[in-house]
Amino acid sequence: MNFTGKKITVGITGGIAAYKAADIVSWLKQSGADVSVAMTASACKIITPLTLKVLSGKPVATDINSLSSDWNVPHIDLAATDLFVVVPATANIIAKVAHGIADEIVSAAILATNAPLLFAPAMHTDMYNNPATQANLELLAKRGCKFVEPGSGRLACGAVGKGRLADIEDIKEAITDALLPKQLLQGLKVIVTAGPTHEYIDPFRYISNCSSGKMGYALAAAAAAAGAQVELISGPCQLATSLNVKVTNVVSARQMAAEVFARYNDADIVIMAAAVADYRPEVIADHKIKKTTETTVNFVATTDILNELGKSKGKKLLIGFAAETEDLTDYAQQKLQQKNLDLIIANNISQPGAGFSCDTNIITAISAEGETQQWPQMSKQSVAAKIIELITDLPRFAALPSKKEEK
Repeated sequence: MNFTGKKITVGITGGIAAYKAADIVSWLKQSGADVSVAMTASACKIITPLTLKVLSGKPVATDINSLSSDWNVPHIDLAATDLFVVVPATANIIAKVAHGIADEIVSAAILATNAPLLFAPAMHTDMYNNPATQANLELLAKRGCKFVEPGSGRLACGAVGKGRLADIEDIKEAITDALLPKQLLQGLKVIVTAGPTHEYIDPFRYISNCSSGKMGYALAAAAAAAGAQVELISGPCQLATSLNVKVTNVVSARQMAAEVFARYNDADIVIMAAAVADYRPEVIADHKIKKTTETTVNFVATTDILNELGKSKGKKLLIGFAAETEDLTDYAQQKLQQKNLDLIIANNISQPGAGFSCDTNIITAISAEGETQQWPQMSKQSVAAKIIELITDLPRFAALPSKKEEK
């Protein structure tokens, strides 16, 4: 296994199985990962920070208020990661994360991170089965958190039942799946659009919107991680993307339409995440328009790219976005039907945590078959991964020409 270039934070809490986390940290380090470890005070009584420091090759964070030169702000440094693994995850840490409590280093780092979260629960059977714990697990699952199901058997206290930490190999497999996603889109060609467009009024001024492009770039990265050959057609953005994504930069709606249409016939899946301007100036002034001159700018409609694509969709999958401020579901369903889409991803851009410039999103996903899913606030990376999974569950996915060729 090769995790070179991957940053992983391992949070260790105070279950008796805390000592088993050493195997995980050692394996991650040997696999090339950059591993950081955070430990609660209870965990430090079961296995020493020195052990984890030796295995990870880095200082271990044990205090949220640490002034050590090893950390800038400990919980913020730990939050900057590709994956946050909690092993073992006690009922206490699960409850804290579910309800946003951050009173020690592990829970504070989790609250600060936008990375995927993977929990390996371990506790007494009665604690695991308690309705409060089950409700907390369900709440975290709705937020996109992943779990390694605990095993059944003899517990440390002598009781027999469900609650043992999962086998180390199962935890390793879950970490591998999280870091190296399954190649769900292997052999497929995917077009993703992202960002705003700029519609110039004169050589120096334009109309646009607040789209950052983060959702589209996250989708391109998620599709590439799933094995697709990805072409990202991007409006003006200040973002970096995966090395496995081919990027074509455009400025205007007219340019974006031309680039999408030129590639459309070869694509299997098209994800239109860009916030393309609906209107452009009818005439672009040759020179900067002076403030002293009374000027009227006439606007004309831009090409409705998604509508045109829907007319000649064929066997492709066509996914659209609906950024609305009211009647979200109604408008999204209308757009889904009118533009012949397979799936529409809708969000209320006036809602905190779901706007254009956020790092998070709050999604309602509606399929052509009428299935509606509402997702809680998640990082745009987590949303992108769920969208890719949802696409592969669509009935028409298995009928894609490239999928048939594989058979």
